[in-house]
Amino acid sequence: MAVDYSALKAGGFMRQMQKDHFSLRLRCVGGTVTAEQLATITEVANKYGHGYIHLTSRQGIEIPFIQLKDIDAVKEDLAKGGVQPGVCGPRVRTVTACQGGVCCPSGCINALEIAEALDARYFGRQLPHKFKFGVTGCQNNCLKAEENDFGVKGGLIPEYDEDACIQCGLCEKVCRSKAIAIEDGKITIDRSKCNYCGRCVKSCPVDAWQGRTGYIVSFGGTFGNAIQKGSELLPIIEDEETLLRVADAAIDFFDQNAKAGERFAKTLDRVGWEKLQEKVAVAYHG
Repeated sequence: MAVDYSALKAGGFMRQMQKDHFSLRLRCVGGTVTAEQLATITEVANKYGHGYIHLTSRQGIEIPFIQLKDIDAVKEDLAKGGVQPGVCGPRVRTVTACQGGVCCPSGCINALEIAEALDARYFGRQLPHKFKFGVTGCQNNCLKAEENDFGVKGGLIPEYDEDACIQCGLCEKVCRSKAIAIEDGKITIDRSKCNYCGRCVKSCPVDAWQGRTGYIVSFGGTFGNAIQKGSELLPIIEDEETLLRVADAAIDFFDQNAKAGERFAKTLDRVGWEKLQEKVAVAYHG
């Protein structure tokens, strides 16, 4: 019986150099798996593989040395423990994310929550080429948002309450972009310099600084054979609904304009970045 290798690859089974052996990529949204899922993955790796797994550069887990004859049994055993295969080929890949504001002191957003929303909306969608989302919680940029086709970086939009301020000067000291200045006892913020890192908000001992959650989006990043940093084409986004509208516009633009085998950045270089900017601006404004 003929083997449909394309279908296997689409379902996360990547051919190895060894005949009839595959490395199975698993679906690990935001690099997060439960203890139950880990136990299941261990059992499958021991039973059907060589007793080890590989952690990929994109927070994924792969189980090497799965034999062709065991593929159906592997999928069945994984499903019992709530583990799903990932995807390969020309489609939306599993979304990566840092831990964000759930437990990281620097985090400005719940990065995993955003990653799960994007994954639920787009995972496995067929496209002219691969498409990667990455979500990072703050300006520390642990997930390197700009390396992704669509990168999301968390931020805080700072607001200052002069009456609550005690003039300690800490906000000026922690502001790495030099957006905050204290002159003659008065605090000013240069919005053109602010990068929404949220350090002023997080460091203020009397909560004179407050921050509204925001999402800084970059488009067209890639870190494969051709390296290109993603570009910010919009102001900071202040709500998840708008973020998802912008993501819809970006991925639809890629789907409608890309040639087969062409990454998002190459499509934009060919078609024109200004055309994408027009589309996402419409989505941004609702």
